[in-house]
Amino acid sequence: MTTIKLHNTKTRKREEFVPIDPNNVRMYVCGPTVYDRAHLGNARPVLVFDVLNRLLRHVYGEDHVTYVRNFTDVDDRINETAQKRKAAGAEGTLEELIHERSDETIKWYHEDMDALGAMRPDHEPRATEYIAEMIAMIEGLIAKEHAYEAEGHVLFAVDSWKEHYGSLSGRSVDDMIAGARVEVAPYKRNPMDFVLWKPSPADLPGWDSPWGKGRPGWHIECSAMAHELLGAQFDIHGGGNDLMFPHHENEIAQSCCANDTDAMANYWMHNEMLQVEGKKMSKSLGNFFTVRDLLDQGVPGEVIRFVMLSTHYRKPMDWTEKAKNDAINTMRHWAELTSGVTQSKISEDILDSIADDLNTAEAIHELHDLASRDERELLLGSAALLGIDLSHIGSLPWATKFSFETPQDGIWFEGEDYQPTVSVLGWGGISENLKERVPFLIHRWMTYRRNSDWNNADRLKSEALTLGIELRAYKSANGINGGQASLHHNDIDPAKLEALK
Repeated sequence: MTTIKLHNTKTRKREEFVPIDPNNVRMYVCGPTVYDRAHLGNARPVLVFDVLNRLLRHVYGEDHVTYVRNFTDVDDRINETAQKRKAAGAEGTLEELIHERSDETIKWYHEDMDALGAMRPDHEPRATEYIAEMIAMIEGLIAKEHAYEAEGHVLFAVDSWKEHYGSLSGRSVDDMIAGARVEVAPYKRNPMDFVLWKPSPADLPGWDSPWGKGRPGWHIECSAMAHELLGAQFDIHGGGNDLMFPHHENEIAQSCCANDTDAMANYWMHNEMLQVEGKKMSKSLGNFFTVRDLLDQGVPGEVIRFVMLSTHYRKPMDWTEKAKNDAINTMRHWAELTSGVTQSKISEDILDSIADDLNTAEAIHELHDLASRDERELLLGSAALLGIDLSHIGSLPWATKFSFETPQDGIWFEGEDYQPTVSVLGWGGISENLKERVPFLIHRWMTYRRNSDWNNADRLKSEALTLGIELRAYKSANGINGGQASLHHNDIDPAKLEALK
């Protein structure tokens, strides 16, 4: 059996993965708060742990892995959107509008993550479906004197677990108090105590509890859902490194105290953050965009996946135009290379790379090597282990290519009545109109180049690219010049294409 090694955040070292029960390997990953579209950074943990999920299923068996990723649907931003819709005259109660907003954003999330090739987890619990379990867990913590009620709030008493609190982030309670930005409230016994339950404002929905109408704190949600679906102690807990403190630290404290265990999960894994062109993604810098923004621009989900997996998950990942374009070219090449391949195999070297703390960057390097050696069956199967479906890529509109070569005698025809011999790779649903017009666009461009009219050649190439048509010239092995056009999408306006001269 393949040996899997994972970097355990809690021990700060790479360890051999040994599941509690190899017949039921259990993993929990913190999912999104469903108030809006998922931005590009939200996709990184989805893809990192999707690869781990695929690896575990490959090694232990499809039916021997339980993967849970939650939806947080208790949130002020969800409530705010529902309130605005209510004020604008939307039908239904505020509770119904809140649920409608959550349904809407979960649907978007599924569509966007599906487009990235991410497998859906075995369970996707919503926080609102586990309120009773959260209340029961909080009651248990109070009974064990790990929590206390104060002014309608219930708080976890950090001092009751002081010797262990901070073990994940590697800081003592005293150090955290000295440098922390925490809510200062007169009802807290310790500034680090965190909320398990809080009152709901009168104008917002809430749930009845022994402490009055209210709603759960963020951290207790994951603890309750993980316990119900995976048990008191499970194998792997993952998420972005921004969740390490306080969210994951607080999960460990309340779960271990509630369940009387030494650990919540045996292995903790955290991915690094995402940058855009070397800078932190933010609205203030104008470099903030969602996964849907890229998809709507015609960037295939496979390209987004490829770029993200090209960097090791524990290193910051930089999304750049160059990386995107390089990925597009690679995807095109691999799809063409494996076109028609009916059998697939998995490279042991690539499997070993993925098993070595999810070294997807090394695995992709080895995929390039397979392509260079024309190992088509290994390329197809090994890419699939990373969630890259080369068969699907070859059918996408953006992968469509038109190409033709000059006549053998080298004579070019200048008129529009010229009928070039065209070879086409992957129509991908391209309309008949484009099939007729794109070859003539290539011909015009190649004619400019033949006549050394570089100004018009460059102009036409630039104008074509704005429509989603990428023009390229090449020289074949027999020395004959050729032109090629790749379509990034298939909704090109024929009138605008006709206007290109």
